[in-house]
Amino acid sequence: MAIQTYEHERLLTPAEVAAMFRVDPKTVTRWAQAGKLTAIRTLGGHRRYRESEVSKLLNAS
Repeated sequence: MAIQTYEHERLLTPAEVAAMFRVDPKTVTRWAQAGKLTAIRTLGGHRRYRESEVSKLLNAS
């Protein structure tokens, strides 16, 4: 799997975030829609999440 970076930060796919929280990827999408996570859209329209933001949320839970 290719690692993408956003201003030198790793971006995670919804599946990677879901695996970290042990939830379904659709749950991650709902969190983004609710404002719990910031989704970055790729040129193809796919969602990506900043690793640092995901880590903060994971440590807070």
